Amino acid sequence: MFRHWPPRRFGFCLATVAAQSACLSAGIGAGLGAFMIAVVPVGPARASEAFPFGSELMLDAAPMSGSKRVPMIEIEDDGTASIDLWCASLKAQATFDNTALTIVPGAVQPAVPGTSQAPQCDPDREARDADLLAALTQVTGWRRSGEVIELTGTTPLRFRLMTN
Repeated sequence: MFRHWPPRRFGFCLATVAAQSACLSAGIGAGLGAFMIAVVPVGPARASEAFPFGSELMLDAAPMSGSKRVPMIEIEDDGTASIDLWCASLKAQATFDNTALTIVPGAVQPAVPGTSQAPQCDPDREARDADLLAALTQVTGWRRSGEVIELTGTTPLRFRLMTN
């Protein structure tokens, strides 16, 4: 009869001294000795993933009708941040402590009309800018899962790491 290796009831052994001795005494891996390797699980990201400093993070939202612009944020190692909202842009200061994060925005710089950076800013877009800016000022922490960074607070905000 064909037998699957390793036996399912025993699982995998990790390559630590304690685990190797436990595995060998249980009869798992007998004959493998020095050839045991660590099994690293592949799956969801761990909370210990570093914040992607210096990378552009795009808000996980569809562009508003009539525009291709989506809000983005970029935070540098020293805490300086650039934030592009639906209509306006601003500089901010971010403070990190493990998984805690606070964002203090600077003055809003409206887009200059007549440039390619200036979308049509109707009252709906301006209201969405104000709502997003208010949510960013209420951020208290962050967590990362692969290319998704969630800023936590009163209103959780999901951003995607730009990898292109």
